[in-house]
Amino acid sequence: MHLLNLGILAHVDAGKTSLTERLLHAAGVIDEIGSVDDGTTQTDSLALERQRGITIKSAVVSFTLDDITVNLIDTPGHPDFIAEVERVLSVLDGAVLVVSAVEGVQAQTRVLMRTLQRLRIPTLIFVNKVDRGGADPERVLRSLAERLTPAVVPMGQVTGAGRRDAAVTPYTARDAGFTSDLLELLADQDDDLLAAYVDDETAVSYDRLRGALATQTRRARTHPVFFGSAVTGAGVDALIAGIPELLPAPRGDAEGTLSGTVFKVERGPAGEKIAYARLFSGAVRTRDRVVLRAGADDTGALEPVEGKVTGIGVFDQGTTVRRDLVTAGQIGKLWGLGEVRIGDTIGPRDTLRDDELGEASDEGPGRDESGGDDGPGVSARTPRDGHFAPPTLETVVVPVRASDKGTLHFALAQLAEQDPLINLRQDDIRQEVHVSLYGEVQKEVIQATLADDFGVDVTFRESTTICRERVVGTGEALEVIDKYGPNPFLATIGLRVEPAPVDSGVEFRLGIELGSLPLAFIKAIEDTVRETLAQGLRGWQIADCAVTLTRSGYCPRQSHSHAVFDKSMSSTGADFRHLTPLVLTAALRRAGTEVQEPMHRFRLEIPADAFGSVWPVLTRLRAVPRAPMTTRTSCVLEGEIPAAHLHALEQQLPTLTGGEGVLESAFARYRPVTGPVPTRARTDHNPLDRKEYLLRVTRRVSTGSRAGD
Repeated sequence: MHLLNLGILAHVDAGKTSLTERLLHAAGVIDEIGSVDDGTTQTDSLALERQRGITIKSAVVSFTLDDITVNLIDTPGHPDFIAEVERVLSVLDGAVLVVSAVEGVQAQTRVLMRTLQRLRIPTLIFVNKVDRGGADPERVLRSLAERLTPAVVPMGQVTGAGRRDAAVTPYTARDAGFTSDLLELLADQDDDLLAAYVDDETAVSYDRLRGALATQTRRARTHPVFFGSAVTGAGVDALIAGIPELLPAPRGDAEGTLSGTVFKVERGPAGEKIAYARLFSGAVRTRDRVVLRAGADDTGALEPVEGKVTGIGVFDQGTTVRRDLVTAGQIGKLWGLGEVRIGDTIGPRDTLRDDELGEASDEGPGRDESGGDDGPGVSARTPRDGHFAPPTLETVVVPVRASDKGTLHFALAQLAEQDPLINLRQDDIRQEVHVSLYGEVQKEVIQATLADDFGVDVTFRESTTICRERVVGTGEALEVIDKYGPNPFLATIGLRVEPAPVDSGVEFRLGIELGSLPLAFIKAIEDTVRETLAQGLRGWQIADCAVTLTRSGYCPRQSHSHAVFDKSMSSTGADFRHLTPLVLTAALRRAGTEVQEPMHRFRLEIPADAFGSVWPVLTRLRAVPRAPMTTRTSCVLEGEIPAAHLHALEQQLPTLTGGEGVLESAFARYRPVTGPVPTRARTDHNPLDRKEYLLRVTRRVSTGSRAGD
């Protein structure tokens, strides 16, 4: 039996979860269709999802279509939970993008479609709610072609749109207009089809057209559009028939080398981690030992970890069934991987060298034997945000009861573990925890989850915008070993920092000869560089820069009689970890940084007579609108607005437009801050004042306690 991993995506309230229920009912998985409003759907299993009537966490459910087993993944539609969608995209064979026949193409619809196209994920479009008042399938079809992609082809015709008895008639070979439009669309991307059509337009059979449509859909070049209603079931049969015909079966060799990716992690009743993983090749059996590696991201190459699979579950007809094996193409639930994180790749144990698993007996000369890591207690194994923008808001979480501080930190760490794009920032100086967010709704969900699942009542400070710093020039700094001078560390470090292309991340380069410095010390420098760049000169994370190690030196391992290691005469990893922030900060000051704020692109549709009220508000909110597009009754404004002021515009818009304004927005870019430059308070003790720090360390050394020992 073939497999298909299918995602259901949509703007919030387009009817995606209702469509999932209809598909499960048609496949015989459920006897009665659940209601989002009543909280009785299969995939909205969280209490909060049922209460609010929205999807918060992705859910997997399986059903069978003919000889195809479909793992259907229902994803959130609200933009505050875009991180859930981000993770699902990496495991999909195809997608159904749901669009409302009433509201049409909305902000999140455009973001999702752009991403699906960029990743070349084969996508069918389902225009839902044709039975609702105000439904206009033809208008929506035109909007799809104008605002999403011109490569759309309607697969049927709606009669009675806007009425409860609306019906959908699929097109067939007898519909001349459909075959003509289909041939014209497909021939644009198929030279053989075009040549056959030019030679003899009657020579292209309907079967050949359907075959070409399937081929181009599977290559994500064409997007068939189905119409219907998830509530009444109209048109759903045509969509069900189109899924196996038009979307590709997954590829994968069950006998090949193990390869998979983890897209979701949840906690079981006993607090154990359960990993949702898609396998692309190979197989995993119970009691197998596998290797987890985090995907490439701005923190660079990350250490692999090993885990033993103690249990496996696969999805079968709406339930999870325990199995001893999960193979290529399948999605499985894996128990036993205590160190697993979202975004990890899964590989076979025999691809690792022993030293990668920490089994080496020595790091070589200069090994740090202090017994621990001097860096912060935060794991660096964080998956990359590959497709969507990072969160642009931040808030402080405050426990109502002071005694809950410890429980709060534990609970937030578990939430961040399940959603890596929600970053935690611990302020040790003020004893506060900062959480990054996509929006205010997400704040409400976190608050309810903390209360319901962990018994912790919290409040939030006002949300603030997350800016970033960018290096604007080139700067170098150097500290040389000098046992009797201002550098109390047994380390020589020279660093050069310079700008890198936008969105390229942080690159650490070696400008020294390999072998001139032990690898353990190089890694200590690189790790500390990345940690230091998390808080720049003004406290914001520094993105997109290249840091080159230009000079290095160390004191080889020294011993007294009987081979007793003497730290006072030998370099350790702590020397390099403590000195690196000083050198890097000096280089950053010489290079210079600028603070950049996140900008959102917006599209605003308002009544023509509201223009005079809206334009001054946009100016006060520092928006940069382009020339308006006006008609006799309406006005469309497009441009950019600082993320910090987007919420204010959303709040004022109903009053300014009499409730008729429609706002779409999405992250666009970062730009240099104009006006007062915001500074973020530092949350660690990384030294910014080199002289003061070195004096403090020197005093500590003079009293007989070396830094880092």
